[in-house]
Amino acid sequence: MQISDYIRDVQDFPKEGIIFKDITPLLGDKTAFAKAEEILYTLVPEVAIDVVVGIEARGFFYGPLLAKRLNAGFVPVRKPNKLPYTTIKKEYDLEYGTDVLEMHSDAIKPGDKVLLHDDVLATGGTAAAVAAMIEELGGEVVQCNFIIELDFLNGRSKLPGKHVAAAITY
Repeated sequence: MQISDYIRDVQDFPKEGIIFKDITPLLGDKTAFAKAEEILYTLVPEVAIDVVVGIEARGFFYGPLLAKRLNAGFVPVRKPNKLPYTTIKKEYDLEYGTDVLEMHSDAIKPGDKVLLHDDVLATGGTAAAVAAMIEELGGEVVQCNFIIELDFLNGRSKLPGKHVAAAITY
């Protein structure tokens, strides 16, 4: 079984011309779900991780599981006005527009080793914005970890000097 067998293409979502990589079939199959967790865990370098940062919303599925396995904390990054405490924020470009993300201003401590996790690396704007927030708070991004990388969109170019790993590459 390949976890890529559980990724569904959805044409014209969220807007015309986009082929969306839907991970919900992967999440819905207990064997594929567990296998994806194992693959994501084995991609992490053998470095002590203090915090896993998961990006809303689909970075919340595996981010906490990875944090538990790595004996690390978990930090959610959310869309504006979803976090109850003081936040920092960054605007970023998507392949289909712009958006803003926020993180609690005390979520990362200076010197924290951080695993950044999200479901898909597309253009790299989201991950770059979150990496910038982590570094603004004094953390070190040890790895950017994804279920899927859309290599043809060259998202890695927005993460210079960062170690990037993905379970599946298209």
